[in-house]
Amino acid sequence: MDKVMKDVVALVGAGGIGVAIARRVAQGKHLVLTSRTQEEVDRVAADLQRDGFDCSAMACDLGSREDILAVIAHCQQFGPITNVICAGGVSPSQAPIAEILRVDLYGTSVLLEEFGKVIAQGGSGVVVSSQSGHRLPALSAEENWALAMTPTEELLNLPLLAEDSVGTTLRAYQYAKRCNVLRVQSQACEWGRRGARVFSISPGIIMTPLAFDELNGPRGEGYRKMLDLMPAKRAGTVDEMGALVAFLMGPEGTFITGTDILCDGGSTAAYWYGDLQYLQEGWSQS
Repeated sequence: MDKVMKDVVALVGAGGIGVAIARRVAQGKHLVLTSRTQEEVDRVAADLQRDGFDCSAMACDLGSREDILAVIAHCQQFGPITNVICAGGVSPSQAPIAEILRVDLYGTSVLLEEFGKVIAQGGSGVVVSSQSGHRLPALSAEENWALAMTPTEELLNLPLLAEDSVGTTLRAYQYAKRCNVLRVQSQACEWGRRGARVFSISPGIIMTPLAFDELNGPRGEGYRKMLDLMPAKRAGTVDEMGALVAFLMGPEGTFITGTDILCDGGSTAAYWYGDLQYLQEGWSQS
């Protein structure tokens, strides 16, 4: 019997937000799940299969072009790639500067470039970025252009991304997330040539296992203070992120591409203009 081909959703980074998005957009499609280890992604795939999703799983290092190309080849066995969810990455507390830039900045740029070559007409992609990119001080026009347009394989050689210039893992993460948004803007032009759309979302504190650990860890007091001082006065949920992206990827979002949606309960507004004016390197009040 001939293999039945389906539309394919690629999820790179099978954490809480990525899975919540996939649950909203992958019904009736084949979902390809990836994570850093096969054991981790197999566990997520088993849960989704029990809930009725048609899915397959593979390990993927987001910072490896070879791995991204392998994911694309795997997806194409099942049908045209109609949706791409980039939700992978490492946080400032999880990795050194070089690894954050390799995975979050370079890897996301590779993903946008390579999936942009194969995305189906009418398809869409989302990069899960972070509110942190909105807390990086304004860059010059030349720096913005460099982050948006430098050939991917040359990105990590940019002077502003030199480790001694970046300084801290938090600043590396902020550069990576600012770059995510700028690469989405520039790649929207390429995706548009294929009749497809791409955008990013920049969540604030969303209740994932990592956020739960942070709230109950050594920096928990600072996180709780941030929640108290931001306009929404609470953390977000992965379901809210899933609903947002389902709208953006659905028929009502078809005029939306090349942009970023900041979804942080107003914490960035409070950071720049309200009560939440802690130092970027800690939780002290400025």
